[in-house]
Amino acid sequence: MRQKAATFVCISMMGLFVLSACGNSNEDAGTESEGENHQGDIVLELWQNDASEKEKVYQDAIARFEDKNPGVTVNMQYIPNDDYKQRMVVAMSGGDPPDVFFSWGGSWLKEFADAGQVVSLNDYDIDFDKFLDVALTNTTFEDEVYGLPLGLTQTLFFYNKEIFNEYGLEEPQTYEEFLEIVDTLKENDIIPITLTNQTKWPGTYYLMYFADRLGGEDLFQGAFNRDGTGFDDESYVKAGEYIQDLVDRGAFNPGFNGVPYDAGQGRQLLYSGQSAMMLMTNTFISSVRTEAPEFEEKLGMFEFPEIAEGNGDPSNVGGATSPVWSVSSATEHPDLAVELINELTSIETAEDYVNRTGSIAAIKGIETDDPFIKRIDEIAANANDIHMPYDQTLPPALAELHLDTTQQLFGKTLTPEEAASQMEEKAKELLD
Repeated sequence: MRQKAATFVCISMMGLFVLSACGNSNEDAGTESEGENHQGDIVLELWQNDASEKEKVYQDAIARFEDKNPGVTVNMQYIPNDDYKQRMVVAMSGGDPPDVFFSWGGSWLKEFADAGQVVSLNDYDIDFDKFLDVALTNTTFEDEVYGLPLGLTQTLFFYNKEIFNEYGLEEPQTYEEFLEIVDTLKENDIIPITLTNQTKWPGTYYLMYFADRLGGEDLFQGAFNRDGTGFDDESYVKAGEYIQDLVDRGAFNPGFNGVPYDAGQGRQLLYSGQSAMMLMTNTFISSVRTEAPEFEEKLGMFEFPEIAEGNGDPSNVGGATSPVWSVSSATEHPDLAVELINELTSIETAEDYVNRTGSIAAIKGIETDDPFIKRIDEIAANANDIHMPYDQTLPPALAELHLDTTQQLFGKTLTPEEAASQMEEKAKELLD
């Protein structure tokens, strides 16, 4: 596998910083053993932001954990993605977090770890070797592991094969071919691409892919590490120009900057045949199987196309680590909480996660007959680089600016030069 995966993941913290923690030591690790009949009821709170079949997979893992631990109950709470991040920050800052929580790893998790709000897992009986290196690296800071990853995602174009067949369209290899598809669909009153950019992160997939295809995988690392070009590099300016060209072509659904992803109306445009394509993580497959299973036979996917003028490797793919399970240091039952996240990343859970949800496991050796996952695994195996989302990598204030300026590029309230300049000025302030 020719994979030089990016090693940082973070989610924008809405401009909020994590405050000091309510400490809880691991010195008594191992005092609560598996199968112990706990006197009195113990309730562990778990927060996560996956609905549908993924939530059912987690519930089945929780049931296995509860069977092994009589007297212990897990209260799992689903919180939609667009609310989850801020609620977790507020809960951590207020000293009332859940015992176990979902994250994307990386710098978002590291903020909590640096504040002493997450349990280090190093001293617990955990088989770290079963996890893919690219995933576990995103939860490891200064040689301390703070989260166990269950899944990985890739960002790909999903499309309606029936519409493509009707108009004689094929999966594009080059960006010129992609633009021909956009124009053909537009001429036939089909929305070429659904974009749900109210919460800003869906639009950033375009900026990251354009920047990668134009400038290569070293472009972001150089700007982030401050040892190469900056965020005002010509490739970032051109990435903004490519975005605004798509807007000018009418490639997206009307009002795209005001449409939320979680509510589902954007996906309905694809299910109903009003739209033909969507750039999204492979969690889209799970959504299809839950919301519109009849659409699965029409569902196809392709990689972001190659740009002729670019220097990036066309095998590069966008990805992320999710879910990552961590334990709050405020928990009164750290050993039980660690046992719970062990069950949430067990081989049985990983097999269910892959085969029931159309997702990729962050755990080695999980086999599947799912044709979508086989294709995604093949893409990962052939990838020169897997780049993680910028808003899951940059410091919170810079990540928020990245989200804001990218949304403004789509709204054409900033020029590409202005967006790139603002990013570089903030990077100098925060990273130099």
